[in-house]
Amino acid sequence: MLVAPMHPEEALRQYTLDCLDLLDTAADAHLDTLVRVAQTMFGVETVLISLIDRDRQWFKARQGLDISETPRDVSFCSHTILQTDSLIVPDALHDPRFSDNPLVLSAPRVRLYAGHPLFVNGFPIGSLCLLHPQPRQLSDTEQGTLRDLATLAEGYVVQRVQNTHIRTLYEALDVERMNAMTDPLTRVWNRQGLEYFAPVLFNKVAEGKQVGVLCCDLDHFKTVNDRYGHAIGDQVLVQTARRLKAVLRADDLLVRLGGEEFAMLVLINQTNELQLLAERVRLTLLAEPMPCGEASVSITASVGAAIKRNEETIEVAFSRADLAMYRAKQGGRNRIEMA
Repeated sequence: MLVAPMHPEEALRQYTLDCLDLLDTAADAHLDTLVRVAQTMFGVETVLISLIDRDRQWFKARQGLDISETPRDVSFCSHTILQTDSLIVPDALHDPRFSDNPLVLSAPRVRLYAGHPLFVNGFPIGSLCLLHPQPRQLSDTEQGTLRDLATLAEGYVVQRVQNTHIRTLYEALDVERMNAMTDPLTRVWNRQGLEYFAPVLFNKVAEGKQVGVLCCDLDHFKTVNDRYGHAIGDQVLVQTARRLKAVLRADDLLVRLGGEEFAMLVLINQTNELQLLAERVRLTLLAEPMPCGEASVSITASVGAAIKRNEETIEVAFSRADLAMYRAKQGGRNRIEMA
């Protein structure tokens, strides 16, 4: 199996992907529709919109596949992003780059692979790809259709950038500064990122919205480290960040404050929205154990919530949410408390 080399401008490519804030987000109806249409048009078993992250490919939209990600080193799409046009592999079993790839030798037993890179600001963030368990050629017309559908996916992603605070980030930051504002383990924002983005969210208040603050602390996390070791504990934190990100919206902000404590700044229209979102945060962590290598770790969280008052600073709002979170812990953990 040939593992694809890193992109020649990998740092800027990854930076572009990070700026989009697409990884580990909830399903999108428009992109889900696009892959369903592609599946019908091409008559293939699987269609994916794959985003190539540091060490994985994550599927923003998928049809015909149950898993949400694979390691980057087995990804066909990591080869696709190295070229400007489509990568067509009529029979992966007879292609020396992929013949012993685990995705070929076991489920989903890829034979046909056809992917077209998705570009944002000139950098490939991933691909729209077709997979099928029987060998097959794509006609010239079909290859043109694949390119057209990839262009539609690109356009939707670019429009998303223009409609969120991420555009502000992309225009104002360089790679070095962005890294300084990002938690190196979970790849969500750190306290510097919070300080940078909070004013962006506050500007939305003038548009009739409110700013809500959620403080989330993992229950008994020291027990996880003591029982499984810090390496597994780190994996739990990474998966926690991914699950939290998946329940937030495009303009919401996820921050790792330190240790096992996370914070979220969210835009809401009504007070009850914040309580509903806090409950979604709690339930997404409780839903199922986190697979961490050979271990399977169950985790719960205590969540405190507060709505920022007009006259108070963000620090005061965080303090009230933090106090509510400690009340949740004192009240038995695995619960939410409103400030």
